[in-house]
Amino acid sequence: MGRSYKQLSLDERCEISRLSANGSSIGQIAAALDRPASTISRELKRNSGAQVGYRPGYANQQTRARRWKGSRLERDASLRAAVIERLASGWSPEQIAGRLEREQGRKVISYESIYRFIYAQLARTKDYRWRRYLPRGKSKRGCRGRKGGSPASFIEGRISVAKRPAEAADRKTCGHWEADLMMFAKYGQAILTVHERASRLLLAIRLTSKAAGGVARHLVNLFAAIPQPLRQTVTFDNGTEFARHLALRSLSIETFFCDPYAPWQKGGIENAIGRMRRFIPRKTDLATLPTARFRRLVAAYNNTPRKCLDFRTPAESFAAQVLHFECESTSRPSPGRQVFPPHTATGLR
Repeated sequence: MGRSYKQLSLDERCEISRLSANGSSIGQIAAALDRPASTISRELKRNSGAQVGYRPGYANQQTRARRWKGSRLERDASLRAAVIERLASGWSPEQIAGRLEREQGRKVISYESIYRFIYAQLARTKDYRWRRYLPRGKSKRGCRGRKGGSPASFIEGRISVAKRPAEAADRKTCGHWEADLMMFAKYGQAILTVHERASRLLLAIRLTSKAAGGVARHLVNLFAAIPQPLRQTVTFDNGTEFARHLALRSLSIETFFCDPYAPWQKGGIENAIGRMRRFIPRKTDLATLPTARFRRLVAAYNNTPRKCLDFRTPAESFAAQVLHFECESTSRPSPGRQVFPPHTATGLR
């Protein structure tokens, strides 16, 4: 039985470089590594630079570049263009792969292939603009801890998320929301974001002040435009900007708060803000962000397919809930009555 081929490791390439520099022949290098002489000869011919000769790091880069040169996205220009267009619109590789499969009724490409294509371009071109196509664009993964105390004890009428209705926790019933502020480096700038747990719809309003009274007024105005069955509960963190949460009781909305230092208990809005950071990073000066672009960015979020929604978009899922509510309603809304929030596709008022 013939020997199966095994890719040279970086350590082996370092040894090839050392022995070659010392004047060892191809046969001697092959014997030292217990490799066929043809493998060593091919390695030196294919992965030696014209100016620098054979270098282990350069050889590794060349091997990776060749490995992905024949990938599906390299060969199929139309598929590559479609994938890159969606990446530029903020879709993740998993969302792209899932939506293509949903639209075409078959698996077109895997999200892992898309990730590998991006990383191959990064390694080959050294152009770090390719990082913009990654969902978070982070150089490192992981969570950062938070310092400081919690103002939970100062929030009047605060009810723990542990007492939230069971239907709010399982994400199967529409009408349960999470809210948070998207903060920025410039003092006083913030975006109020509200996220529906079942449909993943995102609504957003730029604030001129983080004062609790103003935040409460914005929330009341926003939820007043939504049909009552679709506004059951809202979950907050323990920021003092939500201290006037009791104002929502006028709309029969129950309010709940996460435990201190447990933002994961409202993971939907945390995830949504993380996705929006890709296009509105913390260093953004909101005063220079045009309203039209702001609306387009939120609209892009609401019209991006999600795996958790079987690759439907949040806008499609929420609209289906509104239509279901209208069909179930026994009384027709009076003329002029608003039963759908304005700019739902954009998430703005």
